Amino acid sequence: MKKQIYLDYNATTPVDQRVLDAMLPYFNIHFGNAASKTHAHGWLAADAVEQARQQVADLINAEKDEIVFTSGTTEAINIALKGVWENHKSKRNHIVTVKTEHKAVLDVCDYLSTQGATVSYLSVNREGIIDLHELQNIITDKTILVCVMIANNETGVIQPISEIAKLAHEKGAFFFTDATQATGKITIDVTDGIDLMCLSGHKFYGPKGVGALYVRRKNPRVNLATIVHGGGHEKNLRAGTLNVPAIVGMGKAAEFAKTELWETGAQISKQRTKLEQYLLDAGNVYINGSTKNRLPNTTNLLITNVKADKLTAAVPLVSMAMGSACTSAAAEPSHVLKAMGLTDEEVFSSVRISVGKYTTDEEIDFAIEKITAAIKLLRG
Repeated sequence: MKKQIYLDYNATTPVDQRVLDAMLPYFNIHFGNAASKTHAHGWLAADAVEQARQQVADLINAEKDEIVFTSGTTEAINIALKGVWENHKSKRNHIVTVKTEHKAVLDVCDYLSTQGATVSYLSVNREGIIDLHELQNIITDKTILVCVMIANNETGVIQPISEIAKLAHEKGAFFFTDATQATGKITIDVTDGIDLMCLSGHKFYGPKGVGALYVRRKNPRVNLATIVHGGGHEKNLRAGTLNVPAIVGMGKAAEFAKTELWETGAQISKQRTKLEQYLLDAGNVYINGSTKNRLPNTTNLLITNVKADKLTAAVPLVSMAMGSACTSAAAEPSHVLKAMGLTDEEVFSSVRISVGKYTTDEEIDFAIEKITAAIKLLRG
């Protein structure tokens, strides 16, 4: 087997051919602007957007009107966090998040701290899970927002979302969760206490450059200040001409993610487990994070006495990661693994491998063979 093997599905996924087929007509046949209200070209585009909005809502058990389309989760995070802050800062000024959150959340929290927000950062244990007692003790009557991702992008570790939401609501705070990695891999139900949530099309076999923000409409209703001005699109929360082809693609990807969740989950879990077990047999290889509460497709492995960059270079036909795709060019050790208690040496000896629905058993066997051989070679 000489072709490149892709085992970095947490970074991005290929567009499902069925998704691409659904998108193509909206580039040059049904090319209307969804904001054009006076003719059939605009109506057709608007109808396609609303259908996609329903498909995304169905995936997470939301109402259609609770879905706001964005350019991705980074923009959705900015709209959510800044929108809550601007709308409620006169009454509450405290935000709670976690040290292992994605940089998109941490960087926005850093910014809000310069605007008067007090930000508390929860710790995690060696398994990457927060302490609910610490959260309970840190939330106050001044807490406006609790931000905890469903599943970590580097380790796949899943947090106890319903318990977190309950603690936030007991103090009158909103609960925001980043579902970027979890969407399409595990069941998500926003009625389980989620007030705001972001998701990204390219993480579940849709196109890049499109995402969505879920905003609860009742019990409680979440009101956001407008952050992106210029035309009043998307209920005045995200101005700008809608990317109809990408939105159509995200909607179709959401439809397939919902109907194929269990079948895909069983496949990728089996493949991840096989790969993991064989690599652990190489000796002095350890799993970073919880093995009980994690995504079915993700493993983050500490391979002692082997530098991750040397390993990836030694296995050029297998695409795997040393951390988040958004920070892989940085020289600093992973903030996620550091927060879990790993040393710098351990962090730089850790790799993330994530499989997907197009991963074959033959590719898993090939990866096992090549990675195991590389580990042995690099250890001398």
